[in-house]
Amino acid sequence: MKRRVFSGARPTGRQHLGNYLGALQNWVSLQDEYDCIYCIVDVHALTTLEDTSSLQEDIYEMVLDWLAAGLDPQKSILFVQSHVPEVMELHTLLSMITPLGWLLRVPTFKEKVKIQPGNVNYGLVGYPVLQTADIVLYKAEVVPVGEDQVPHIELAREIARRFNNLFGDTFPEPQAKLTSFPMVLGLDGKEKMSKQLRNDIEIALSPEETLERVMTAVTDPARRYRNDPGHPEICNIYRLHGHFNPEQVDDIAVQCRSAEIGCVDCKTLLAEKINLALKPFRERRAASAAKPKFVKEVLADGAQRASVIAKETMREVKQKMGLI
Repeated sequence: MKRRVFSGARPTGRQHLGNYLGALQNWVSLQDEYDCIYCIVDVHALTTLEDTSSLQEDIYEMVLDWLAAGLDPQKSILFVQSHVPEVMELHTLLSMITPLGWLLRVPTFKEKVKIQPGNVNYGLVGYPVLQTADIVLYKAEVVPVGEDQVPHIELAREIARRFNNLFGDTFPEPQAKLTSFPMVLGLDGKEKMSKQLRNDIEIALSPEETLERVMTAVTDPARRYRNDPGHPEICNIYRLHGHFNPEQVDDIAVQCRSAEIGCVDCKTLLAEKINLALKPFRERRAASAAKPKFVKEVLADGAQRASVIAKETMREVKQKMGLI
């Protein structure tokens, strides 16, 4: 029997190259080896999202990208977090056994407080408990994460362990599956690619839009003129060539250092390679978008399948806690 994987992402709308290279490709590859559950965590988004007017559109666009990238609803369960309300019930029950000190020490909580000092809500403090509920509700054994997320998984393990010690063996302690999430810098060449920072390249853009976005990218700041030798090791365009143009990346480095190729030519070539790589993705996305009910049907089916697991888990949890 395959081990179960759970992973989720906040509904940020159309995905960018960072999402694609950092998570989606990995999620797709896991489908053949694991029993995968992938969730759009809309309730989590409410801890920082004050304007929800685009939430449903963002979910729709995100799922289109997931499907086009290769997530298969026949192999994996794809659903929206709030569509299986048992997760909120389990979150409440787990919060009763989770010491406040455990939550206040989480590094991301401290970071969020700095970012939004005027909105330090209860949900923000309890975010890791809801995250734990997401995982253990489906008795997931494996959670694919980068190294920066390992503390979150360790806390989920502690909460699951505490529940098991208090009420009897119920939840597997989830294991972090360390994956190589490449750091994809944004078009500014300084910060991680982010829609919020507007330094991203959406994977669903047209070829013309992709070229336009790539041409705005910051390259080697020391290269002011076409004949100046470049330093590819500090250029984000060069890094992206490594992902989308690996067969030419060594030659580009030599040509950049000798000024045989200019930044404009380098960007144009990268845009061509990105568009070539993403052509099948965009075709699949257009085919899904042409079926108005398709995304809703996928999510409804996923929620129904997830609910079967969730209801059984909650029956067991409440029985062991003496609630039934």
